[in-house]
Amino acid sequence: MRHWRATWLGVIGVGLGMALLAVALVQGRQATLLNQTMQEGDDYVVLTVYQAETEYLRLLDQWHQALNPAAPLDTAALQLRYDIWVSRVALLGNPRMRRAMFGQADFAGTQAQLEAFVASADTVLGAQPRAPLSRAALQALLPGLEALAQPVRGMSLRASHHVGEQLTQRNAAVRQHNQIGIGLTVFLTALTLAFALLSLRQLRQLEQRRSALEELAGSLRQARREAESASDAKSVFLANMSHEIRTPFHGLMGMLSLLRETGLSAKQIDYLRTATESADHLLALLNDILDMSQLESGRMTLAPAPVDLRALLRDVEALMRPQANAKHLALHIDADPSVPERVLADATRVKQVVFNLLSNAIKFSDHGAVVLDLRCLPGDGRPELEFVVTDTGIGMDEPTLAGLFSRFVQGDGSRSRRHGGTGLGLEISRNLARLMGGDITVRSKAGAGSAFTFRMPLQAVADDALPRSTGSTAVPPPARPLHVLVAEDHPVNRQYMAALLENLGHQAHFTANGHEAVEAIRHRRGAPRFDIVLMDLHMPVLDGVGATRAIRALPDPAAATVPIVALTADAFAETRDRCLVAGMNDFLTKPVSPQKLSATLRRLFGAVGGPDGAEPELPAPPLAPPGLPALVDPASLAMALQVMPRERLAAMVHTFLDQGPQTVQRLRAAVRDAEALEVRVNAHAARGAALNLGLAALAATAEALHEGAAHLPAHEIARLVQRFDDLLARTREAAIAAGLPQPQQAASTATR
Repeated sequence: MRHWRATWLGVIGVGLGMALLAVALVQGRQATLLNQTMQEGDDYVVLTVYQAETEYLRLLDQWHQALNPAAPLDTAALQLRYDIWVSRVALLGNPRMRRAMFGQADFAGTQAQLEAFVASADTVLGAQPRAPLSRAALQALLPGLEALAQPVRGMSLRASHHVGEQLTQRNAAVRQHNQIGIGLTVFLTALTLAFALLSLRQLRQLEQRRSALEELAGSLRQARREAESASDAKSVFLANMSHEIRTPFHGLMGMLSLLRETGLSAKQIDYLRTATESADHLLALLNDILDMSQLESGRMTLAPAPVDLRALLRDVEALMRPQANAKHLALHIDADPSVPERVLADATRVKQVVFNLLSNAIKFSDHGAVVLDLRCLPGDGRPELEFVVTDTGIGMDEPTLAGLFSRFVQGDGSRSRRHGGTGLGLEISRNLARLMGGDITVRSKAGAGSAFTFRMPLQAVADDALPRSTGSTAVPPPARPLHVLVAEDHPVNRQYMAALLENLGHQAHFTANGHEAVEAIRHRRGAPRFDIVLMDLHMPVLDGVGATRAIRALPDPAAATVPIVALTADAFAETRDRCLVAGMNDFLTKPVSPQKLSATLRRLFGAVGGPDGAEPELPAPPLAPPGLPALVDPASLAMALQVMPRERLAAMVHTFLDQGPQTVQRLRAAVRDAEALEVRVNAHAARGAALNLGLAALAATAEALHEGAAHLPAHEIARLVQRFDDLLARTREAAIAAGLPQPQQAASTATR
């Protein structure tokens, strides 16, 4: 049907074209005929012959007057009439008259008679007369002049008849062409109507098809929105799962590391090594999945900073050499002299890509060497860094190379099963390289090894843009203590942050909500201004985001531009984005470790600290008894003990536990009154404090309350509140067993 419709449309289109061409030809022919009519001037022929006849009669009359003896001879008048008549006779002989009178046999004879008389009359009336003008001469010429009367009259009549015939023929031809034009116009109109009908039908079908396509596009948009929502839900789920998995995972790895220090048999050491390797492998899988999720959602961002490239290569070598030595492989890492000392890059992501390429090279090589060469290339008007990882391993064939960077695809299935891996490493590495503005390419041949090339834009920085290493002889910038404003509503968290900042050599000032923080910034004029604000996100009266916006809107430029760092237990990318959009400078997740806080302060202020500018000595983490990670996280306790004495930490833990019944009471009241927001606020505050103090079970229960307050049924919320209440006593026992006695017990122990 569609082919038939297309054929008819083509036929009608061709017919329209031919009809238009025919009409154009007819119109052109008519224009030509009309043009010929105007050019040939048939009316001009009649007029010329008529004027010649008229001037002949006037000359004959003047000639007769000149022969009248009773009247004087007026030679001037006769000469004038003769000259006019001769000029008319001359016009009869032009080419135009000959074309018009072609075919008239007597026309030429009459023309010859006229010219013969003119030749004889010129002897007395010409421009150069040969005889004088007299009545005798005129009388001699009169018979010849009178003899011209009949031929001149006949020529005039024949010219009129001839021109009339020509006009009749032309009119007939024009009528014929007009009839043809009308016929073609009718035909063209019919074809146009047919084409219009088919076109309307086609347009109607196209409109129906467009409506169907719009409906399909709407369905596709809806499907896309649903897919994006599903992707966002997946990202949130992965972020939640990462938080849920990492907390017990760090406890697991911490316990494994502590277990290694105890007396173990050879078999137990072997078991422990296997468990540690499995934990490391699981952590690598988790990191790969989270990286892939961030890359897919577009939430992964780079943090470029000045990087010492050769120090980066030394770090890479230190990590990779044990793996190479374990397989008796030579590992060579070299940088070309043209490579600058320092560049602007995200060192963590560059290391991640290079680690992945080197790890794969070592994994798939059983002998020979693995080489990393760092070179500098001019590029296409833009210099580039080129990391080339070459190995002498098994290599790859063409089908393997074609799917190498695809998700979950591994080059050698048997070897991958033996060594593990998700099949995400190379895809993540290429996506990271492209995020940096570069790419990864590969050359390989089965049995002859492989060469992976990682290119990235080169952005060199000046030597003074990167802080000197510890071994540098340069004088470090003078250190100074900072005045830090901490906006935190939970008293235990305030105590923890006070100890943390005091241990780092800084002066802490506290407010209990965002409104107080804004007022403290606004009215702090005489005293030294605050250098930085550590802003909790969830606070009463005014939360951290609202307080940040209010500070940024202050009229005092110095107060409005104070650095603000978010403090929150949320690790979601959305939370980070919300903080940065509000005007915050950085983001710290709870529990806040000394290392993370110190790194943030160094990033914002350079080398800061106490009077000597040195980092404080950190005590060794305490040993936790077996069976307690579910209640107390040894890693978090060790982190807290890095910034405060054991007695102070014990006091903070038991203060928090002493406040637990009030928290439970507030939660139960909120559940009874169906105030989901109040449940979330109290649960969030309890969670942050529990995380800082290493009380893992309480933190997890508080997080479940925070996340489920809006959608869980009331009996489930009440059950979680009861669980939180039940955990208070068990957590206190676990803390005491972990070496954090209650203050009175500590005092009595000291007395004994």
